[in-house]
Amino acid sequence: MKLISFLDAGRSAWGVVRDTEVVVLTHVWPDVIAALEAGVDEIAGAARADGMPCRPLAGLQWLPPVPAPRKILCVGLNYGRHLAEAGRELPAHPSLFVRFADSVVGHLENVWKPRASDRFDYEGELAVVIGRAGRHISAGDALSYVAGYTCMAENSVRDFQKHNAQVTPGKNFERSGAIGPWLVTADEVGDPTRLQVRSRLNGELMQAGEVSDLIFPIPELIAYISAFTPLSPGDIIATGTPEGVGSSRKPPRFMAAGDTLEVDIPGVGTLINTVADEPAHQAGDARG
Repeated sequence: MKLISFLDAGRSAWGVVRDTEVVVLTHVWPDVIAALEAGVDEIAGAARADGMPCRPLAGLQWLPPVPAPRKILCVGLNYGRHLAEAGRELPAHPSLFVRFADSVVGHLENVWKPRASDRFDYEGELAVVIGRAGRHISAGDALSYVAGYTCMAENSVRDFQKHNAQVTPGKNFERSGAIGPWLVTADEVGDPTRLQVRSRLNGELMQAGEVSDLIFPIPELIAYISAFTPLSPGDIIATGTPEGVGSSRKPPRFMAAGDTLEVDIPGVGTLINTVADEPAHQAGDARG
């Protein structure tokens, strides 16, 4: 089952993908988080009910599958070869940072190359979406807390990322990343270690990694994170990016306006975004 969020007459809506259309369920639960709190089985039952409104997928304005998660937690340097290309030693614990919800957009939306930097790098990742609340979750039980998986372009602004030991500025530029196209439920994906993460820039393969190569596998990440913070339905954990990022290439390869980035995870989906220059903000704009 695939869950998507989108704009409908300027308002956030969501539903379940069925072939080339969406079964709209906003009138049953107001958003994906509320639906996940009810449970995946309840969502599936509602989508099968007679008389549910439907809309074609074509022409939708996509939002991230969970448009306003309580938490977006990201893991850095979690593939061995990426760790090597960054010149770092094997860590004893996951390297974590957070992203703000307004730093990501949905499928087919433009991501913004910041005006403040020309070092805008691509990072394709598998993201985990939590399905039920938990704290102090054991690694052995962790996958039972997963609602599903999605693709993430967890892009970085490299110079701002390296201004000091805290990477937060380089990870939270407005509309610098993307998540989507949808949330695929865990039952449909099965064993996530069988997944592959690929990134293509203008059609050229730049990254290719196996989720089985994660230094800290998904169950360990959930256990570690839930040791210090409660996890809630809709929370997102980005699991790290494989080797091949632009900053490690010789010469470096950074993104510019007009580029198209695809994050392709067979069995989950393909997230596609075009890069645009960050627009000039008008005087008085709250974002300025």
